[in-house]
Amino acid sequence: MKKTTTLFLLIIVISCQFGFGQVENLDVSLQSQVIATTKDQVPFWMWANQYGSIPLSGISTSIIGSAYKEYEDSGSYNGRESQLFDWGAGFEGRVNVGEETEGILIEAYAKARLAMFELKAGRSKDVVGLVDTTLSSGAFSVSGNALGIPKIEISVPEFYALPFWDGLFAFKGNFVHGWLGKIPVQYKDGGNITTYFHQKSLYGRLGKPNWRLHLYGGFNHNAYWGNTIDYIPSFRLSDWQEYWYTISGKVNNSSKTGNHAGSIDLGMTYDFDDVEVFGYRQQFYDIGGLYHFSNIADGLNGLSLSNKKSSQGKTFYWKKILFEFLYSKSQGGELDAKITPSGDENYYNSYIYTEGWSYNHLALGSPLFTTTPAARDDLVSNESDYFLNNRVMAFHLGFEGSLNDWNFLSKLTFSQNYGTYGSSIGHSLGTRRAKPYGHFGKENQFSGYIEAAKYFTDQWNLGVIAAIDRGGLYEDSIGMSIKASYHF
Repeated sequence: MKKTTTLFLLIIVISCQFGFGQVENLDVSLQSQVIATTKDQVPFWMWANQYGSIPLSGISTSIIGSAYKEYEDSGSYNGRESQLFDWGAGFEGRVNVGEETEGILIEAYAKARLAMFELKAGRSKDVVGLVDTTLSSGAFSVSGNALGIPKIEISVPEFYALPFWDGLFAFKGNFVHGWLGKIPVQYKDGGNITTYFHQKSLYGRLGKPNWRLHLYGGFNHNAYWGNTIDYIPSFRLSDWQEYWYTISGKVNNSSKTGNHAGSIDLGMTYDFDDVEVFGYRQQFYDIGGLYHFSNIADGLNGLSLSNKKSSQGKTFYWKKILFEFLYSKSQGGELDAKITPSGDENYYNSYIYTEGWSYNHLALGSPLFTTTPAARDDLVSNESDYFLNNRVMAFHLGFEGSLNDWNFLSKLTFSQNYGTYGSSIGHSLGTRRAKPYGHFGKENQFSGYIEAAKYFTDQWNLGVIAAIDRGGLYEDSIGMSIKASYHF
């Protein structure tokens, strides 16, 4: 561990030295944090949606170093107004020192752009789906909760307006191949299987650039897959056949290969004179219930309001307000629901992969779906489910603004949590009764977070963070952090 820490510190120093006059459009920063949390428990919003950049519990310190070379034109490619070719790269590393010492590689990637297309390789901070990326409780598929999966990605990362009908139609999308390493599977006791990650998405926008109203729609599809024959001997597909069955969703022997998750998203924006409104809905799919409309009640709904007025001269200024409502209780598993061939969705849990839709023990998607290690020890769970709570009704409020010269960001979340169908009335394809390990019931949970930060010079920034958890889902906890950042 000491060697890992020394390596991260060395990378941070080299990155900072590299920033002085060597590369154009390079941003280099160092941040130091002092953190105090309840022993053995970091509050929810201090670890959720942090891209895996998480402090230790108890008393600890952290050093975070980053270096980013962005495109010369950071906006989307728009013909003659942008460079035809450009490149960029990014690095962020974190060292935590407390009762133990650890180094975390948050980001390390390189990218190149040719016209509207981008090729990127490495680990990066990504969110997938139509959602407010700064304040959201978390997108269903990939929310920025866990570390990024190492990958190669080809994409159109920003909406590209087609050059006819004055840009009435625009699109963006991506195609990804990633490496998860060796992860445990359900069918091989103590066995870890080399596993891959697939992702693709396609989103469209309707509305000319100068219109006030724009409509959005699209989908994302994600899957864990690979080497199935190693733990299911009857599996008869070659590697390339398995890859094709995964990316196409083709059924093999009455089931899909790999573990799939995704969402179908709809959204709209409207530009008022003083406020921009962004509304969206993510419709979830996991094992096939959406095809039968059995889980149509489930989804993430959001309404974001962004202030277009200037903050100049204002003592108090609100920048953005977000309201979200997450509902995932249905899953097509209610007692009066139509029984589908795949049964209830059981979001994020997998009959193949022991830790379900997670990466490095954190949910890849919404952190409001609770893993067993994150929850109270006394909660009822099905031992085969890594996510002991995926039936959730949550209300979430996010806020960005400023008071005097201090910038504020706040997240307040209240949720009612009902476990899984396996820990309540039973799954729809099984016996509909309480299981021998007990009944989950309902647990209320509140998690709050507030951050205040101020630039004292163009380079020095000071920030303060406070967070709290109260309820029956997580252990009650509080946490505070003071951080100082220097931008070279």
